[in-house]
Amino acid sequence: MDGNGRWAKKRGMPRTFGHAQGSENVEMVCEDAWTLGIKYLTVYAFSTENWKRPSDEVNTLMELFLDYLTDYHDKMISKNMRVRCIGDRTALSEDIQNAIAVLESDSSANTGLNFTIAINYGGRDEITRAVRNIVSEGVDPADITEETITAHLDTASIPDPDLVIRTSGEERLSNFMPWQTAYSEFYYTDVLWPDFDMETLKDACRSFSRRSRRHGGL
Repeated sequence: MDGNGRWAKKRGMPRTFGHAQGSENVEMVCEDAWTLGIKYLTVYAFSTENWKRPSDEVNTLMELFLDYLTDYHDKMISKNMRVRCIGDRTALSEDIQNAIAVLESDSSANTGLNFTIAINYGGRDEITRAVRNIVSEGVDPADITEETITAHLDTASIPDPDLVIRTSGEERLSNFMPWQTAYSEFYYTDVLWPDFDMETLKDACRSFSRRSRRHGGL
């Protein structure tokens, strides 16, 4: 969800204002995705590298995340959304960890949009943790397959993404699901995240619908 800081700067406001607007936009994008028939939506909220940002910005992001989990809890449940979080939770505050656990539990039986939030997430970190868990379980190296690794990732219960949308003109993966996106399609837009709307999402879906997906085949 790139472009919050630049969106705020264009308006003479601090970066934290942009993050707040970006957070509010998540709800609308979730509704738009479900309207278009999208069953799985993942947002990259905070990476393992984002801790390097100024402390006041990091603190604001964490406050926004906690507020989002609590303020939108009832609304997400009422909209039949299944909510999951991926990433290393051990570095998050106890309040955030508890809020995640409550929302995941309360939404576990919901059958609507499968909404995943990547928080303190990094693809390399995810794979590293998966390998450690496989080793700790004593799995024979000869028995390790792609399926073994996939089953130990944070996204084990979530399908690999068909489409990755990168906002604000950025064109790099930024450590986002390197394992899962092996055959994903990519869509790049200059739209900054707070301005991402139904029309932008439709444009991405139209582009995706024109792709020929061969997954390495002819």
